[in-house]
Amino acid sequence: MTAQIVPDSQHKGLVAVLPPRLRDYAQLARFDRPIGWWLLFWPCAWGVLLAGGMPTLRSGQWGLLGWLLLGSIAMRGAGCVYNDIVDADIDCKVARTALRPVASGRVSPRAAWVWLALLCLIGLVVLWQLRWEAQLVALGSLALVAAYPFMKRITGFPQGWLGLVFTWGAPVGWVALRSDRLEVLAALYAGSVLWCIGYDTIYALQDREDDAMIGIGSSALTLGSHVKAGVAAFYGGAVVLWALAFWLLRADWVALLALLPAALWLGWQVVTLKVDDGDNALARFRANRFLGLLIALACWVVGNA
Repeated sequence: MTAQIVPDSQHKGLVAVLPPRLRDYAQLARFDRPIGWWLLFWPCAWGVLLAGGMPTLRSGQWGLLGWLLLGSIAMRGAGCVYNDIVDADIDCKVARTALRPVASGRVSPRAAWVWLALLCLIGLVVLWQLRWEAQLVALGSLALVAAYPFMKRITGFPQGWLGLVFTWGAPVGWVALRSDRLEVLAALYAGSVLWCIGYDTIYALQDREDDAMIGIGSSALTLGSHVKAGVAAFYGGAVVLWALAFWLLRADWVALLALLPAALWLGWQVVTLKVDDGDNALARFRANRFLGLLIALACWVVGNA
């Protein structure tokens, strides 16, 4: 690859004005890279909105979405800290991740574990705001989360596991409001998983050379010269499954039109993706924050028609 690698550890936004010690902990939780918690939050919002939770000025659903957003920020941070503790020996060998606080030695593993516990406490506060059915669903993700950092060591497609983990908010959001129509939820979640595999394959393009040298798995490596076709297939499958979820909930062809902007946005990502350009790949990856909003609006329309 001839692309410039954009490191994870960048001093941007509010993180840049923090004292160095606090900055290390903010970077450890990726507070300087908010795209991660947006991608974790959007499936939560989709579940709430498709389940019929239309926020209004007098509705309690704004509060629910607020709690889920806070939980996404805290638990994405906790997941990053855990991942960095487990992957410190790998991160120090990869150009993009070598300056991460644990990999570089600026934060000790023991201090990182304490920071992880504090972030989990925030997540626990959020958990108690949900009804008990949603609490059980949320807790069901813990085994998936714990296993994820090890997947790149044992499989050539760790993005598949990440898809299961990073879109778990869709079931949580749905069950926070209702426990019926699980076939709709299944289609929504399955589509979300494929979407996540697609965008994380794009993200993994930045690390292909380092991953190959170290010997760890990546969908970007596994797909080889077929990366664009693979991303197109994952995105296409996501749109089909989201359309199925909409149809199962509301058998109306007009409802499917709500997905058209999102489908076009995903198509634009694939068409303009340059697999050997790290800056381009990072930009297309980050474009999924807006995709999340487009799907949220579609879920709002269909779920509250």
